[in-house]
Amino acid sequence: MSNVPFPTGPNLGGMIAPQVEAAQPWLIEVASDGAERVFDFGDLHRAAAGVALALRARGLAPNARVGIIGLNCAEYLLSYYGIMQAGLCAVPIGYKLAQDTVEHIVEDAEVELLYADAAWAERLEGKVPVLPLDDRAAWWAHLHQGPFDIAQVQARDPATILYTSGSTGTPKGVPLTHGAYIWTLDRVSVNGGEFIRRTAARVITAAPLSHMNALFLAKTVTAYGGTLVLMTHFDARAFLESCMRHRCAVVTAVPTMLALCARETATIARLDLGAVQSVAVGSAPLTGALCEQIAAIFPHATVQNGWGTTETGPAVFGPHPEGIDRPPLSLGYPLQGVEVRLEGGTGDEGELYVRNGAIMPGYLNRDDETRKRLKDGWYRTGDVMRRDAHGFFYFVGRTDDMFVCGGENMYPGEIELLLEKHPGVAQAAVVPVPDQIKGQVPAAFIVRRPGSTVSGDDLKQFALSNGPAYQYPRFICFIDEMPLSAANKIDKKHIQQMAGGLSR
Repeated sequence: MSNVPFPTGPNLGGMIAPQVEAAQPWLIEVASDGAERVFDFGDLHRAAAGVALALRARGLAPNARVGIIGLNCAEYLLSYYGIMQAGLCAVPIGYKLAQDTVEHIVEDAEVELLYADAAWAERLEGKVPVLPLDDRAAWWAHLHQGPFDIAQVQARDPATILYTSGSTGTPKGVPLTHGAYIWTLDRVSVNGGEFIRRTAARVITAAPLSHMNALFLAKTVTAYGGTLVLMTHFDARAFLESCMRHRCAVVTAVPTMLALCARETATIARLDLGAVQSVAVGSAPLTGALCEQIAAIFPHATVQNGWGTTETGPAVFGPHPEGIDRPPLSLGYPLQGVEVRLEGGTGDEGELYVRNGAIMPGYLNRDDETRKRLKDGWYRTGDVMRRDAHGFFYFVGRTDDMFVCGGENMYPGEIELLLEKHPGVAQAAVVPVPDQIKGQVPAAFIVRRPGSTVSGDDLKQFALSNGPAYQYPRFICFIDEMPLSAANKIDKKHIQQMAGGLSR
């Protein structure tokens, strides 16, 4: 599909842009105190090879699992590429997870060695051998030098195992194969890859590298020859300032991060953010209200509403093959080589099933879950989608989020979209609460826009006037900010706990 001459061989760790000079910046790390470190493509090649040689010297068997846990940093990604180049399998682990969850992942994935920051190294003492991640002197000292060839692997070998967020239970391991993700990198040429290659674009992210969003972005920027501006953690003001300072052309974030940026009105007013040409949003639903806020922050940018799961990869939707403009909030049109179908609803609305070249082979050690989700190469996503007359797809809600109110199927995402159309609402999160008559009714938690005085009664009347009567929230609770999960998504589990005392 793409014209990018990827290196030969199926090792994902070798997917590093061949057309760039060694001195071209590869990664700019921005720390919480504003300090920066710059690494070029030559540094990437040398350090990844050094990691691979050091790991080979330990005598690990091919495809052995090596974990990574810590804040975003250059060493995180250099370790990641070196692990794969050595013919081993990387297991990124969320550093905000609970101790028992991290221990479960280490055991479930049979992690034999772990790159860890000091805090996690202490907490996991005796559980698994550890190499330092945030001790820079020790990390660089452990590298080896010498002749090196990237390990030959099979396309079906796992390059990475990512763990799902566990929103519905214990996190599940998702093996991602070398072949599947080289296929995916090729397909995203139409979703920004070619733009990055052509312009050597600077792309910013602050999402954790333990999740698909930021990790695949890093692979895309590396494969197509751009520069990744990587923040060690997210802070809205620092994020916006880094966008301007580095003249970033592409901004990537989850919706909650951009909603927090929109509240930094004084910062936005003093910054020149005109270099931003594209804002890629993913990992959670995008609303019309947030699109308006993004346009106000980045006046020259187009908004790309992305969709993908850990199990399918991000190469599912893209531009229309006939050049039809993508409507606002649309996820796009199915990419070449991607099959989709809708089941369990009307012809143009239902649960999305996907089959493409990146579908996982099955959950790690969870045959029961694999049988529920995967059949004949088709992955059952659990996402309800709508398809319009031109073939564009739109997210409606999650099948496991749906609840019944007086006989009506309720999708929290639809109610949130409605509420966020009100000019006084910055963010909305809807959860069900018990009701003696209707079984369950919607309760809405609202973050007002700066200066807004909208009341609960105002929002109930707005919902009744602009949507189906059964959808209006019976409870309105105002909060200062949304609780966030480790992936910077709205933490619906926490919201549900906050709603624990509400009932009728």
